Amino acid sequence: GAFFLCVWFLLFVCGALSLSRPLSDMKFKFSNLLGAPYRGGNVVLSGNTLLLSPVGNRVSIIDLTKSHTFTLPCENAKNISRIAVSPNGALLLSVDEDGKCLLVNLRRRIALHHLSFKGAVSALKFSPDGSRFAVGVGRVVQVWRTPGFKKEFTPFQLLRTFARCHGTVTSVDWSPDSRWIIAGSKDLTARLFCVEKLEDYNPVMLTGHRDTVIGVFFSKEQQSGNVCGAYTLTRDGAVLSWKFNPPETSEEVSILTSEITEDDLPSGGVGEARIAPDSRHGRHQTKPDEDENGDDDFEIILDPPSLANASGIVQNTFEATEKCYSIETSVAHRRRKKRKRNEEGAVQGNEFVKKDDDFQQFEQSNNKRDTTGAACSAEAETDLACQKLKDPCPLTSEKKITTVVRLDKGRWELTEKNFFMQSTKLTACDYHADLNLVVAGFATGIFALYQMPDFTCIHLLSISRERITTAEFNGTGNWLAFGCAKLGQLLVWEWRSETYILKQQGHYFDANCVAYSPDSQLLATGADDNKVKVWNGASGFCFVTFAEHTNAVTAVHFLPGNHALLSASLDGTVRAWDLLRYRNFRTFTTPSPTQFVSLTADQSGEVICAGSLDLFQIYVWSMKTGRLLDVLSGHEGPIHGLAFSPTHEILASSSWDKTVRLWDVFAGKGRLETFTHTHDVLTLAYCPDGKQLACTTLDGQIHLWDPINGQLMGAIEGRRDIASGRLMGDRKTAANSSSGKCFTTICYSADGSYLLAGGSSKYICIYDIAEQVLLQRFQITHNHSLDGVLDFLNSKHMTDAGPLALIDDDDSDREEGIHYQVKGQLGYGLPGTSANSGRPIVRTKCLQISPTGRSWAAATTEGVLVYSMDDNLVFDPTDLDIDVTPETVAIALKERQYSRALVLSLRLNESNLIQCCVESVPPSEVPAVASVVPLSYLGRLLDGLVEFLENSPHLEFMLCWCQELCRAHGKAIQLHHKEWLPHLRSLQKTITRLHEDLVCSCSANQYMLEYLCLAPPLRHTSLDVAATNNIFHVQS
Repeated sequence: GAFFLCVWFLLFVCGALSLSRPLSDMKFKFSNLLGAPYRGGNVVLSGNTLLLSPVGNRVSIIDLTKSHTFTLPCENAKNISRIAVSPNGALLLSVDEDGKCLLVNLRRRIALHHLSFKGAVSALKFSPDGSRFAVGVGRVVQVWRTPGFKKEFTPFQLLRTFARCHGTVTSVDWSPDSRWIIAGSKDLTARLFCVEKLEDYNPVMLTGHRDTVIGVFFSKEQQSGNVCGAYTLTRDGAVLSWKFNPPETSEEVSILTSEITEDDLPSGGVGEARIAPDSRHGRHQTKPDEDENGDDDFEIILDPPSLANASGIVQNTFEATEKCYSIETSVAHRRRKKRKRNEEGAVQGNEFVKKDDDFQQFEQSNNKRDTTGAACSAEAETDLACQKLKDPCPLTSEKKITTVVRLDKGRWELTEKNFFMQSTKLTACDYHADLNLVVAGFATGIFALYQMPDFTCIHLLSISRERITTAEFNGTGNWLAFGCAKLGQLLVWEWRSETYILKQQGHYFDANCVAYSPDSQLLATGADDNKVKVWNGASGFCFVTFAEHTNAVTAVHFLPGNHALLSASLDGTVRAWDLLRYRNFRTFTTPSPTQFVSLTADQSGEVICAGSLDLFQIYVWSMKTGRLLDVLSGHEGPIHGLAFSPTHEILASSSWDKTVRLWDVFAGKGRLETFTHTHDVLTLAYCPDGKQLACTTLDGQIHLWDPINGQLMGAIEGRRDIASGRLMGDRKTAANSSSGKCFTTICYSADGSYLLAGGSSKYICIYDIAEQVLLQRFQITHNHSLDGVLDFLNSKHMTDAGPLALIDDDDSDREEGIHYQVKGQLGYGLPGTSANSGRPIVRTKCLQISPTGRSWAAATTEGVLVYSMDDNLVFDPTDLDIDVTPETVAIALKERQYSRALVLSLRLNESNLIQCCVESVPPSEVPAVASVVPLSYLGRLLDGLVEFLENSPHLEFMLCWCQELCRAHGKAIQLHHKEWLPHLRSLQKTITRLHEDLVCSCSANQYMLEYLCLAPPLRHTSLDVAATNNIFHVQS
């Protein structure tokens, strides 16, 4: 027994060691999301140049100045409906359809905290000082404290809850001092709320609207920055201008704040006090069952000020001690009765003084000392308060004094009511307080820009024929961002110069196919929207869109040289696109109409082959002439897989007739061999060395064939690995269901050591070819808005008529996004009935690994997911000892032992140390150091040079390193080219991109460079030297 146990342990250790290297190479992380349309929600322009937009359950960020886009790896539980960014651009709040919030650190791109508002959120906005944020949840407005970056047990703290609205809250806005909130709702009113606890609080309600209030905004004075009025915009296209008239005699009311801690964020400034009545009748309105301070409908928890504001509060209090500020007792629970004023308060002019608990303690102590029971005067109370505020350590639990602007004291009046005069509904709006501009978007795709308060039209333009979902100003007010959910389009427009800053539109139908260019710099995608898009892999931008196809695009393929692209479509054509002139220069057709579902080309790009869906034939064309050369018949089902051998002139095809056939296209011999299976063959792929052919079948297996000898090399059972979740309409559980347990797309890695496979599931599997085992499994999404993500469904969402999500409601205000458009255009349902708005099913339609092997892309339901390797965050201590430390590297560099220092840095596998060692080597010693680099570290050094070339200004020096490494290790690289191919392709990709940049710069400055080359060298004559010496002598 002990012997067998030892043998089993040795086998286990050997298997682990054999798998350790592939697992260490599987350092793929989510990098970007391409081709995903804007599906709804609001967009935000942060820092004047960053455009943030929700994309499904993720947030995409576009840098408008650098033309770069990336997607945050953080995911919400469902599709995002509202987002908000803090004023300093450090924090992001993203809320999904169910009201579940995610707090994200934008600079580090990580999720910090989670929170559930327990209801759909219709409005979300940070305060100007960033200390709080307001949320509209149903009919309630909530004010929360903004969490910090420290780990806290309860990071979110609910400060206030206002429940006065009788309809769903549609919009909120903050006053410049971050103490007042104006909220618009579907009850045709706008209401003002104060974040702080006030004495004699008078609720303010702005009425007179005839439709739902879409936007509410405070207007401010340009000089003082105080609130001078408000603007409310309604769905019927009306703009109501409100003016705030303060009373002639102002009343200062002090607010007592609570404990000051250094974790608190800024909470606002100090201002004057005002009074406000109702807008229409010019007098205050109060419900009979309410008290004046308005505490019946909301809970009050005072917000603590910040460390940054504590000194300002104390300084303001020192300056105002002569005015005898009053103190109000802090309240933390509901009160229904009006609090009685202190009879001992001394009234001075228009100011009043009330006693605090601390003053009561002070009075009691005096009563004990003085037997006569004399009470302390108001002056003594004020002196005590000022003495407390002079404490040298302000970060204590003592209470401080501050004042706020009273917008509920005074008079709010409606000064003007204007209309946009559009025969459609207002759907989006925004207001820029500094420039006093209002932008409005309508359901017909028209937007209007007006100058307030004169209501002067600056622009009235149409950007589409569909509803504008969101409109947003940037910080300076020069750029306008628009979003159209029905088209999946984002647009940034500069209204001063009337030019486009950004015009991006993803595939608003599912992406069917994806392909990498030979140099891995470009990605091409095709989708059901009949369009072919080409993306820049580095920046994530789509730079060209081809829309000549009249039906869904099913396959794309790059030709050698990166200058041409092929696409096949269900419209029966194969088109060739010129990526230099951006035109369709060749169209391949067939004698009889057919539909193409697969496409490939040989290694030279001279022969084009496409497989049909209905005629079960393979068509062969010549790239040069465009003529049809041959039609290969023999399959009895749709041909969904086509691939040319990388090393031989053999074409492989897979069909639903349970066969894989090999064809000799060039010799005209037709079919060479047939590999039969027990189930339908879905797709196939060739290994890069041409010695293996993989195909997938309907029973969930991956068969590995030897195409040269015609033998089956092995099979991988993947039914359990690719098992999908449970669909809403499934009668069986996910474990017992047979649907979706098969691979529909596969792809080999660049070196052929592992295989990627995906299908109608939320998983993408990576298999080791040699061991035929699962290495890693990626879950492409956690979005519960997609069908098939959850393994177990909630029974409370199931009714006798079916799932609740499949039952359409008659909510006219529902925002029709991309999925409703898809279902409506496809025309599901019986004649005379509306289309069912079911959820899309999660699936992977196409997989493609880049030629460099550093990234791979997957065409999924949500878009094209890009995963790439990130070596900077990887520490591999496989070859370390106590002498291998950064200090040892520094000592070696100081002693000019460059070879030893470089090897030590490569063993540490730290990018910064490697770059320091490479740049420290003198140019004359580069050949000697490059020749002694061990082969085991050559790949890591080549990858480091790729990174250094992109960031280092020493271009010639880095190219010298590349040349000497290739010269010293050329034979070893040639013998093991399969192992070094990904590293060399990455190096070639970087050098090619740098060469293109230099060509553009040199072409633009050609004549200047020629002039500099022809200019004679400067020569100092003896006369010039003597004159210079004389000048120096005179100056001395």
